[in-house]
Amino acid sequence: MRIGIIGTENSHVDHIIDYLNVEKSAGETRVVAISGGASERNEKLRATGQLERIVDNPTDLLGLVDAVIITDRHGGLHREHAVPFLAEGLPVFVDKPLACTEEDARAIVAAAREHDAPLTSSSAVRWVPDTDLLAAEATSIGAPQVVVTTGPADPNSPYGGIYFYGIHPVDVALRLVPGAIGPVHVDRVADTVVATTDVGGVRIVVQLVLPGPDGQVPFHGMVVGRQGLAARRLTLGSSYVEPGLRAFLEMARTRQPPIEYDDLIRPMQFLDPVVAALR
Repeated sequence: MRIGIIGTENSHVDHIIDYLNVEKSAGETRVVAISGGASERNEKLRATGQLERIVDNPTDLLGLVDAVIITDRHGGLHREHAVPFLAEGLPVFVDKPLACTEEDARAIVAAAREHDAPLTSSSAVRWVPDTDLLAAEATSIGAPQVVVTTGPADPNSPYGGIYFYGIHPVDVALRLVPGAIGPVHVDRVADTVVATTDVGGVRIVVQLVLPGPDGQVPFHGMVVGRQGLAARRLTLGSSYVEPGLRAFLEMARTRQPPIEYDDLIRPMQFLDPVVAALR
């Protein structure tokens, strides 16, 4: 399978090219082209991955690739970059976040459905082993009552504000609790944005802590059940990009998305009210 990448400023691209082209961990599947023109960054990626070509514009990849990974840091670019490939029926992996508004997320999903094009998107934290362990532990403590997730986020990030890093703890929380999202209540406590909602009868609390000059809070998740607690620091190891990438590759092979399309939209449904409350 020939893969094209759009949005190469993200360090995730280095991990993807190492995994597919340098380590050859997916056999003959490899990145063959990237968009964005012959910048110093792209030329370095071309040399590292022995890529076939660099194109100027994302749509220049059409006809050259069998699937696309979109890794723009700013999620506001994702709708524009994803829809042309979905319209051609190509498998598309949109790195977090799927979009920076619910409207854009719905448009991307609508294009995937209309053209029967496999689509997935997720936070890398959703797939790390610690999150898998937390989800497994949560099944043994009785009916869930409250889910609390924590992570760093900057409302003033140039890459989509709170969406850029806020997507991580939100995606984890919503993985743990299926169902419709209720009204989202937002508070600011010191340097933390606390967003609360009810999902399927479970209270969800997401704590987004502003990074400081000396570092940032780690990702963390906790589930309160009727009979116990499950809590775990969610650690990003050196290969943290790989589980989501493998899920995409399997989707491209089977054309079966690993996450239901309605669930792809839920993080935007949660975060849009947060953005509105912070204005």
